[in-house]
Amino acid sequence: MSSVKIYDTTLRDGSQAEGISFTVEDKIRIAHKLDELGVHYVEGGWPGSNPRDIDFFEKAQRAHFSQTRITAFGSTRYPDKKVEDDSVLQALLKTETQVVTLFGKSWDLHVKDALSTNLDENLRMIFESIAYLKKRRDEVLFDAEHFFDGYKNNPQYALKAVKEAESAGADWIILCDTNGGSLPHEVRSIFEEVKKSVSIKMGIHAHNDSEVAVANSLNAIQAGAEQVQGTINGYGERCGNANLVSIIPNLKIKMGIDCVTDEQLLSLKDVSAFVDELANKAHWNQQPFVGKSAFAHKGGVHVSAVRKNSQTYEHIEPEKVGNFQRILVSDLSGKSNVLHKAKEYGLDVDDKDPKVQKILESLKESENLGFQYEGAEASFELMMRDALGQKEIFFEFIGFRVIVEKRQEDEEPISEATVKLRVNGVQEVSAAEGTGPVNALDKAIKKALVKFYPELEEINLYDYKVRILEEKKGTRAKTRVLVESGDHHTKWGTVGVSENIIEASWQALIDSIDYKLNQATKPGQSAGGK
Repeated sequence: MSSVKIYDTTLRDGSQAEGISFTVEDKIRIAHKLDELGVHYVEGGWPGSNPRDIDFFEKAQRAHFSQTRITAFGSTRYPDKKVEDDSVLQALLKTETQVVTLFGKSWDLHVKDALSTNLDENLRMIFESIAYLKKRRDEVLFDAEHFFDGYKNNPQYALKAVKEAESAGADWIILCDTNGGSLPHEVRSIFEEVKKSVSIKMGIHAHNDSEVAVANSLNAIQAGAEQVQGTINGYGERCGNANLVSIIPNLKIKMGIDCVTDEQLLSLKDVSAFVDELANKAHWNQQPFVGKSAFAHKGGVHVSAVRKNSQTYEHIEPEKVGNFQRILVSDLSGKSNVLHKAKEYGLDVDDKDPKVQKILESLKESENLGFQYEGAEASFELMMRDALGQKEIFFEFIGFRVIVEKRQEDEEPISEATVKLRVNGVQEVSAAEGTGPVNALDKAIKKALVKFYPELEEINLYDYKVRILEEKKGTRAKTRVLVESGDHHTKWGTVGVSENIIEASWQALIDSIDYKLNQATKPGQSAGGK
């Protein structure tokens, strides 16, 4: 197989996932992103099922797509109903899309138990629906729903269903593993058998209930499928659909099959994160190819090897899919990790410098106390700068106080923080109120320092996470606070650990300020003209 068409159903099948609901505007934006990725077909929804999908198709008709063909999805006509009177078919025509995907039953169990009709009527439903639409639209795809289960139960009838679609003029036959229960060897074997009886183009639509949807899709392609259907990030009903974010690079890079261009492939990570963002889902760090951890290395042996040759522990070049290599730091780290991070931070370190060992010892000691730097690399950089004598001191700590007061039962508590700092020999006292003690403390710190360092106005706190480290100690347990801060250009993470959550928060907040100021200066110079 030299080329494969990519068919995305994130906007329909993906939106059927629990907890996902895209607005019309979300769907339009995602469709444009998929167009940039080079997706050939984007299934916009089922227009007969809800007003939102109808609105989407109206807006999509006015939008410009360079490659993507917007596709409407629906079912074959209802039993014992004329095609011209069928509401689903008429709704499909109203979308004015030139590509339509119809699903129909290919499993005799579904015909009898779900449709409550007979086998011959189901075949007529398939033929008449496709023939009717083919006269009015450029391209008609037939999704043979539950095909693999149907074939395993009654191969003769399952084949009759797809042959009926072919006879009616369908452009594509898509074999669907709707329940997601088939295994790769079954999919390949059945696909090869069906291909002997079908002369038109075929595709695969796999669900992930057995965690093999991607493998099933790739096996179908090896058996002759020319189209693969799936969703971005594997979103979909129950356990999801085949994940196009894994399928596309496997086809392009591993199997040498043309599906998107090299340039389009560069946007894969961006598209994956974009869809997650609109779905209001956290991006999965361990997602193959595009996850934050996909090319992250932690063990000292691994790091030593990838610094010499990235192929030792990386199956592709991460840049091909818009990702990048990351070297992590933890108590498992060796000298290679430290040297790599020093280079990444622009720090001048010799591999024979005894300070490298000092950094390693500090790292292991800190993590023994509960610190963790994998999500707080800004704090680690500050620790390295300190050990190397390359950390600037912009202010001195004198003290802080936080008051939480609740005056009435039906009112929210009031939080107030006071901080005392010394800058250039000048003592600064500042107080601020906030929605909580940490918010108040954050405001008070910035209020005290911003007159000396105006660039701190740019800092925003984006995320705040709390982890209890010693649960058995109850309220006396150590707490780890992770803070994500950022400015107009970038984001960074810092960490604090203490039995007192306010103290842990203070550590993380101060590191965030320190990091910003140290980034704003070159060695030997200070921010704000100090």
